Amino acid sequence: METVSTDRYAVMGNPIGHSKSPQIHTQFARQTRQAINYEALLVELGGFAAAVERFQAEAGKGLNITVPFKQQAWSLVTERSERARVAGAVNTIVFRDDGSRYADNTDGVGLVRDLRVNHNIVLQDKAVLILGAGGAVRGVLAPLLAQRPAHLVIANRTDAKAVELAGRFRELGNITGCGFDDLGTAPFDLVINATSASLEGQMPPLPDDVLAAQAVCYDLMYSAAATPFQLWAQARGAAKAVDGLGMLVEQAAESFCLWRGMRPETQPVIARLRADMST
Repeated sequence: METVSTDRYAVMGNPIGHSKSPQIHTQFARQTRQAINYEALLVELGGFAAAVERFQAEAGKGLNITVPFKQQAWSLVTERSERARVAGAVNTIVFRDDGSRYADNTDGVGLVRDLRVNHNIVLQDKAVLILGAGGAVRGVLAPLLAQRPAHLVIANRTDAKAVELAGRFRELGNITGCGFDDLGTAPFDLVINATSASLEGQMPPLPDDVLAAQAVCYDLMYSAAATPFQLWAQARGAAKAVDGLGMLVEQAAESFCLWRGMRPETQPVIARLRADMST
């Protein structure tokens, strides 16, 4: 009887115990009949480069990278996709047979796919506001700007960080940065929360009229119950207030496709995760 080899994949981060990636990729593999093993690996803060080297030496085929290693991973690869190059951070590494390392950043395309396909949200010619200017924002800006919004504003507690980040992407579209106090009165069609503050029950000091009619609010965070940001949006009449679970699954599907050459169905996986979270 012929033995089927099982290819090894993993996600590396610190912390990592909360990761749903093993569950997601196990479902993808079962659905597409791929023989893979996927695990979550806790990596010491000073040991990331060595951990990647060891995983590759042990015949690992690919990695997902999560906080706080996405920017460090960018410097450890041989070749990068254009979106990874622009973002300055990677979340997916492919170990090629010749020993080289190819890296991509699937966060932004995962967000856009969740917005457009799963929630039927049109981005073209819309006014978009992103709250926060951290690493999560860097990874999603290029794919968002590729959808040609009318303009995109990054608002952050420290305005200089938002301005600097917007400057890095200004060649890709109409993008500006400011502090929360400088948002003015122009309403936005889509507000994306990329801060972690809402999970602690806190909200940035946003103007009451920041939402346009039929505005959509999207939280990169997710939880079993509505996040504080979603509750804030619902209280202010947002047409939709959704969390980032779909983005998590969609970016994972992009990684899986890079590794295995086939795109899994995401809707059943999102539904399964949502059901598991509610029990």
